[in-house]
Amino acid sequence: MAAGTSIGTTPGGSTSPETPPEHGLTGTVISVDAMGGDTGPAAVVGGLAIAAEKNPDIAFLLHGDATELTALVAKRRALDGRVAIRGTSDVVTMHDKPSQVMRGGKDTSMWSAIDAVRNGEATVCVSCGNTGALMALSMVRLRKVPGINRPAIACLWPSRAKSGFNVMLDVGADIKADAQDLLQYALMGASYARNGLGNPTPRIGLLNVGTEEHKGRAELKAAHDLIAQAAPDNDFEFVGFVEGGDIPSDKVDVIVTDGFTGNVALKTAEGTAALIRDFLTQAFEKTPWSKIAAMLAYTSLRRLSKRIDPRRVNGGVFLGLNGTVVKSHGSADATGVAAAIKLAFILAQSGFTERLAARVASAGRARASGAATPEEEAVSGSANG
Repeated sequence: MAAGTSIGTTPGGSTSPETPPEHGLTGTVISVDAMGGDTGPAAVVGGLAIAAEKNPDIAFLLHGDATELTALVAKRRALDGRVAIRGTSDVVTMHDKPSQVMRGGKDTSMWSAIDAVRNGEATVCVSCGNTGALMALSMVRLRKVPGINRPAIACLWPSRAKSGFNVMLDVGADIKADAQDLLQYALMGASYARNGLGNPTPRIGLLNVGTEEHKGRAELKAAHDLIAQAAPDNDFEFVGFVEGGDIPSDKVDVIVTDGFTGNVALKTAEGTAALIRDFLTQAFEKTPWSKIAAMLAYTSLRRLSKRIDPRRVNGGVFLGLNGTVVKSHGSADATGVAAAIKLAFILAQSGFTERLAARVASAGRARASGAATPEEEAVSGSANG
């Protein structure tokens, strides 16, 4: 952890969940850790400005070096009256171990940003910081939803689906997952697809080395049966085992896997997308004729670039906590941060945390009693979590 400036424009410290927010902001308030990413707070503030220009109902509680953040925010007209800054004196670096942060990280921007959600001052937390530290802090400060064994990180994956994206989880919260964990991932992933992508009956697939039911490790076979049994009472369709090639397909909406496999798949896809982009650039710059061809195909190439641009799907969501946390890529620029903010706003507006908790509780009661009661999971007038 690194030292910073401790001057702030709003009071720090903890408050109880019943204490009214002191920041004076209106609309949907997003708590943002401005200091943890590789690109620094300038990229974060730039992303907030992009999001604010597109969405008049959003406001930000910004955590970090108050002097630096005040200067950056002052340059962005779109943020006038829509940002409160909470000064912190320390930063979680990418090299800090989660255990170090847990012992001595109370004065960091990451801790402060998470506590704003815990205290009811903001609906969602967004951070570009250290993933391990962010998950550890989130689990301790927000706690797990009752009934959840292992939280998961869900990401959006460009696909042939009508929405343009599929959901995959876990992509790195925990390298291990037993059959019961994978069932919970399926329930949480279905809730994310409903509330984040507007898909009322998502199709769930379990990632495996083949689609045949006899293939795979023992926990995958057991999870296959558990998810199949849960599907009719939990408003999703289970399509069975899927392979790696199905991740971007239109035959499945949510891909369930353990965190080790999911993270490897995600990083491989990001590297492949970058390679394809480089190959296309080299091909169209090789000769004068290819440059002319690039000019003629400019609109199509730009459309393709947007479809495979990882910045557009920036934002892994921590699922299974009593509060929503969105993990932005550590190297995200302003465009990537804006995408994470957009996702955070959508989830905040949907009441995602409450719906997910109700869905998990309903499934737990169904397993205990042998029958699901959809009405029991109604939260804020809705049973569609």
